Amino acid sequence: MQKMQFSIEIEAPRGKVWQTLWEDKTLRDWGNIIDEGLYMVGEMAEGNEVQFISSEGLGVTSFVEKLIPHEYIAFKQVADTMDSGEQERDKEWTGGTESYELIEKNGITNLIVKIDVPPGLEEIFKGRFPKALERVKVLAEKK
Repeated sequence: MQKMQFSIEIEAPRGKVWQTLWEDKTLRDWGNIIDEGLYMVGEMAEGNEVQFISSEGLGVTSFVEKLIPHEYIAFKQVADTMDSGEQERDKEWTGGTESYELIEKNGITNLIVKIDVPPGLEEIFKGRFPKALERVKVLAEKK
């Protein structure tokens, strides 16, 4: 896996950025840029598993390793899935990690995302992830 990092400054408090990242409606909005129809199933809590699933029914089951609300979340990808999370498939994402860190200073939040990307998908993520973070910025900065 290739470790990649993306970041963006957002003119909004980190609580608003956090809400934009993980609330269902806004997650579906910015997540759609990364993988069409992306949505999350499960409760975001440390020690829980959640699933991120695309409109094609492909996805990943992630273990929430660490969660500090409005500041930091780290996922460990534990299984690649298909059939909307009902069955396991190839191990493309399994074993990777993904984290979101929010650092606020003077009302501006720096969002830093670190993600392990499977071989062959680096260029796709270089193209899509900055656009997705730009969408998070637009959504979070709305009054």
